[in-house]
Amino acid sequence: MTILYNSSLQKATFFLTGFQGLEDLHGWISIPFCFIYLTVIIGNLTILQVIRTDVTLHEPMYYFLAMLALTDLGLCLSTLPTVLGIFWFDAREIGIPACFTQLFFIHTLSLVESSVLLSMSIDRYVAICNPLRYSTVLTPARIVKMGLISVLRSALLILPLPFLLKRFQYCRSHVLAHAYCLHLEIMKLACSSIIVNHIYGLFVVACTVGIDSLLIFLSYALILRTVLSIASRLERLRALNTCVSHMCAVLLFYIPMIGLSLVHRFGEHLPHMVHLLMSYVYLLVPPLMNPIVYSIKTKQIRQRIAKKFVFIKSLRCFQ
Repeated sequence: MTILYNSSLQKATFFLTGFQGLEDLHGWISIPFCFIYLTVIIGNLTILQVIRTDVTLHEPMYYFLAMLALTDLGLCLSTLPTVLGIFWFDAREIGIPACFTQLFFIHTLSLVESSVLLSMSIDRYVAICNPLRYSTVLTPARIVKMGLISVLRSALLILPLPFLLKRFQYCRSHVLAHAYCLHLEIMKLACSSIIVNHIYGLFVVACTVGIDSLLIFLSYALILRTVLSIASRLERLRALNTCVSHMCAVLLFYIPMIGLSLVHRFGEHLPHMVHLLMSYVYLLVPPLMNPIVYSIKTKQIRQRIAKKFVFIKSLRCFQ
């Protein structure tokens, strides 16, 4: 395949990649991906609808859950057009402005998810360690501020990345290894030194995911200390049970991230398919599993969803 490059950056083009060597099977491969995307969209929209319509769920814990669902929905929609475009129409070509826009949203929403998970851990810390002040500490106005800070912090830190990439000349192959655009992959195609991008990328990760993960660990250490001081075994289990869903969400976010980082750093000898699958796991598994986990493990959400289905079923019976 011939790769064309115009000296004008705005006319330059990248080429996305599906599953190399399996192009003839892309139609079949698209079926599980369609199922995953559909499940993500329906699951997160259901969570949002349940929280929006049920007044009893207008509490800090569920407001943060709604933020998580919105973030997961946005992350899913950021990759959907290019992934399914390749599988269905072999639409591999993507202009640099569109590529940089997708890159911005993917990285920004990933950092927002980390921030939301931190906010949810703060919610659990206050609820368990200082329950009498829960409603006064986590007021609606403060929750909105926490959400806005999460978005602004992530967007402002990621905003320089497209501009740092824009200054490069891309004289190497313009073929990307994934069906979407990522900063780490694009900067490797540059002809000149990428040390500034490397340093800034590490700085962003340290300031966001690094700090967030440490604070989440600290909050759970304090929660565990408080729980262990409770005399009643039943009360201890009840307190810990309120954290199970959030702990699952944290593991679903950080384990794929750590796995993908290890594969990129130490897995150069591994087949390309492993790198590809790990990147899809990182981007799709958290948005897919978070609504399922919260629907199963959170009694209030589970009951409200069950009522919705019963109500819809009863309406159909009268038709």
